[in-house]
Amino acid sequence: MTVRLEIEKDVAWLYLDRPPLNLFDTRLQLAAERALREVGAHAGIRAVVFTGLHGHFSAGGDVKEMATLRGEEVAQYAARISRLTREVAAMPLPVVAAVQGYALGGGCELALASDFRICTPTARFGLPETPLGLIPGAGGTQRLPRLIGASRAKDIVFSGRQVDAEEAAWIGLADEVVPAADLHTAVMRWVARYTAHPAPAVAAAKQAIDASLEGPLAQGLDLEHDLFAPLLAAGERTRHFHSFQRVSAQAPS
Repeated sequence: MTVRLEIEKDVAWLYLDRPPLNLFDTRLQLAAERALREVGAHAGIRAVVFTGLHGHFSAGGDVKEMATLRGEEVAQYAARISRLTREVAAMPLPVVAAVQGYALGGGCELALASDFRICTPTARFGLPETPLGLIPGAGGTQRLPRLIGASRAKDIVFSGRQVDAEEAAWIGLADEVVPAADLHTAVMRWVARYTAHPAPAVAAAKQAIDASLEGPLAQGLDLEHDLFAPLLAAGERTRHFHSFQRVSAQAPS
């Protein structure tokens, strides 16, 4: 088993488990897809966390396997890893990448497809494909500039250099850096901010925000309206809604 799924309360933890570096070969890619389907079939899950065992997130694609690919196998491999990161990004749940050690190539792209990246001081992010005569193939050239800006993304992609945890936090690639012993606690603290709220509202907010990065403002505003109206019509009266009503009623006019 190269991907382990463990459920803690309402959070699904997906552990990449292919020692020593959790390289993405065909078997790991397929296992990750199966784990995502299992998560999707579990109604009680409110957030997803990707992390890696053996001291690393993932050092990327398995170059040895990639060197053996021929003809249609190349297209299938490229499509599979791209499909995986698209599926992660499209999940209607908060997704966190808990990163220690290497997050390179496809591993970095998996982290980029997540909503948040919490890392330890050992984390090293990078997209090393260009020096190998390639380019990132699972969203790196698209998601990285949206996250940190075009010029910084070009520097990282063109050079293939690794970004340490301190720089990652400074440029916005990482959301928080915590000691390794605190990584699990920090991640659970992050997801707790969101899992207490109505799941349909969180899913709609994620969809609207992600769409804002892909199209014109008018299109995004239309989508926001289309998502807002059904939520309002559904009239879900949570404790937060009632609390807000009480606060509003007490506010001075």
